[in-house]
Formats: sequence, structure tokens, C-alpha cells
Amino acid sequence: MTGDLFARTQAQGQEALRTALLDLAARLLAAEGAAALTMRRIATAAGCSTTVLYRHFGAKDGIAEALYEEGFARLRRSLEAVPPSADPAAHLADLGRAYRANALTERNLYQVMFAGLIPGFTPTSEARAVAAASLEVLREAVRGCVAAGVFRPDADVEEVTDIIWAAAHGCITLELAGHFTPRTAERRYQALTRAAVAAFLHVPGEPRPG
Repeated sequence: MTGDLFARTQAQGQEALRTALLDLAARLLAAEGAAALTMRRIATAAGCSTTVLYRHFGAKDGIAEALYEEGFARLRRSLEAVPPSADPAAHLADLGRAYRANALTERNLYQVMFAGLIPGFTPTSEARAVAAASLEVLREAVRGCVAAGVFRPDADVEEVTDIIWAAAHGCITLELAGHFTPRTAERRYQALTRAAVAAFLHVPGEPRPG
């Protein structure tokens, strides 16, 4: 029951309550659309007063910003939880799987992050910094692949990261929209991300570009 969310979580502390409220807001947004993202609607569903929401988020725009930042914060935690590996290529592949798993687990937040689920919402520069920081784990893995000779020595880390990210995101977006079954989506995701990675692999003896 969502109506007793406040009563169930307030004893766990303010951070737990804030997280629960964001989860609730994301579910309402996905189920009912942007019209549900009001202080009164969320407070009613949570079983609390609007004062609680104003204290945590400031205003409706604050909830939108918090949802956006929370999505990227959870993504970063998911990527940081991937164990290190002595094989840079294997580690990058593990991060790719973690990225997809996070998107499927947090699909409501993922659509706030990337699908414009909140009309008129424009992230602040601070929120965009949180988003960019979430991909630093992936950038570091790409740097590791360049340093280890997995990727071409002239490979641009930002370009490689962006292209792998774009390939992963495109496939996930189709999956979330229902165009692929989960089993098919996993195969497509692996094939597409491998193809993106293959474009930058170092081939011994290959002449340097330019």
C-alpha cells in the first residue's frame, strides 16, 4: 500500500524517507503521466502532508531535479559495484551488463533521465554534472583498455565512451519500449555493444590512422 509509505519509512531516517518518496514519485509518473507529479498527488499517495515534500524537495521542480539526479546516482553506484578485473576488456563488458541491469531495475527513473518523461523539465548545470559523473566509471574502464593496448593507442576516450554509451542506450530504449523480448534484447545488446567496441580495437601491425 502506498498510502502508508510515510508511516512505514519515517522511522528509518530522513534519507530512507526521501528515497521512498522519490520511488513513489517515479512510479506515479510512469503510471499516470506528468500530471501526477504534484505535491498534493504525491503526498496523498504517500500518506503525508505536502509540508514533508517541501522540506525534502523545495517545490515541484525540485522533485523533478531530484528524480533526475537520483537516477544517475543509482547508475553510478551500480557501475561502481562491479568488481575490478585484471582483464580490462572483460571489466568493460561487465560494466555494460551492469548498465543494462540498472536500466531495467530502475526503468522509471531511466525514462526520467533519458526519455523526457517530465515535459518542460530542464536539468540544472549541477544536475548535469551529477549525470556526467555517473559515467566516469565507464570512462576509466575505457582509459584502462587504451593503456592496456586493447583499444588503439590513438583512440579518444571521450569518443569511445560516448559511442559505447549510445549503442547501449539505443538498445535499452527499444527494449523498454517493448520492441524486444528480454531474451532477444540481451542478445541484441551484446551484439551491438560488441560491435561498438570492435570499432576501436587495436590490431597489431595495423597502420596508425592519419
